[in-house]
Amino acid sequence: MNDAMRDTVVYYLTAGTLELADRARALCEEVHGKTVLLRALIEFSNTCALNCHYCGIRAGNHAFERYRLEPTELLAAALGAYAAGLRSFVLQSAEDPWYTTARLAAVVASIKSSCPEAALTLSCGVKTRAEYRELKAAGADRYLLRFETSDPELHRRLRDGIGLGTRLKALEDLKAEGYQVGSGFMVGLPGETEKTGIDNALLCAELGLDMVGIGPFIPHPATPLAGSPQVGLEKTLRMTSLLRLLMPKVHLPATTAAGSLDPQGREKMILAGANVLMPNMTPVPARKNYLLYPGKICLDEAGEKCLGCLRIRMLGVGRELSYARGDSLMEGAGNVA
Repeated sequence: MNDAMRDTVVYYLTAGTLELADRARALCEEVHGKTVLLRALIEFSNTCALNCHYCGIRAGNHAFERYRLEPTELLAAALGAYAAGLRSFVLQSAEDPWYTTARLAAVVASIKSSCPEAALTLSCGVKTRAEYRELKAAGADRYLLRFETSDPELHRRLRDGIGLGTRLKALEDLKAEGYQVGSGFMVGLPGETEKTGIDNALLCAELGLDMVGIGPFIPHPATPLAGSPQVGLEKTLRMTSLLRLLMPKVHLPATTAAGSLDPQGREKMILAGANVLMPNMTPVPARKNYLLYPGKICLDEAGEKCLGCLRIRMLGVGRELSYARGDSLMEGAGNVA
């Protein structure tokens, strides 16, 4: 940790929440202006081979309906987002073995061919470097892979024995293959300490990420963490501000989980230093079954209605929506090592 990072952490530990947010918001406006970038989120499969203890769509949960969009349905969802003017898509799924790298690469190629101006982010879990290379060659621009916690023991326990090193190696491979890379963590996981949260933020800075996605941990009743205490949103807001102060150029979403925990959660994250929103463009019938946590918002709104709602919400906090690609501002982003 360098001196600037150390000073920022000291400030984080001593400043009040509103003071911290004011400073982070001013820095965000200085670097990113008053526009909020949009990323169209398409959740294309909730079929998962893993059993992470915090996740509502874990393989061991049999109390909901599994779904998987066919490649043609996934393309149609992307075309709908493109027609609505969006130029940045996030294709997110559970770790679904049916969607092999070859199948996913074919979908990526078809979307890029049909939506040539769009930036395409994948969020489909850990793969080999060769697989990341294949997906990049097909047209993927970015990859999102959250590490969830920087505490190795907590990571192993909550991810059903999977080590943190596996995740970090994947992030290293993604950067080496020339992706713009996103990662992040949950705030308020059972067993974490204040030091864990700070270490999470410092790891994001040390990784040189292009995007950082965080959100509050919300206990799901069909997981081993059911009944865990719910931490209030303030901790997520403070962590949002810390990340902005540590990483002025990073793209930082105001996440749906914050809006699910607090009706004004996304607005509060924007005012604490976030600069991205991810409207859900998944076909409405499938959305209700991509429940990583209970109480998820925006499950029955068509895409255009969601965009209209976000526009009004952002105007209320002095922001305008941007439909641009919103590429990384980080030096050297997307360069193959």
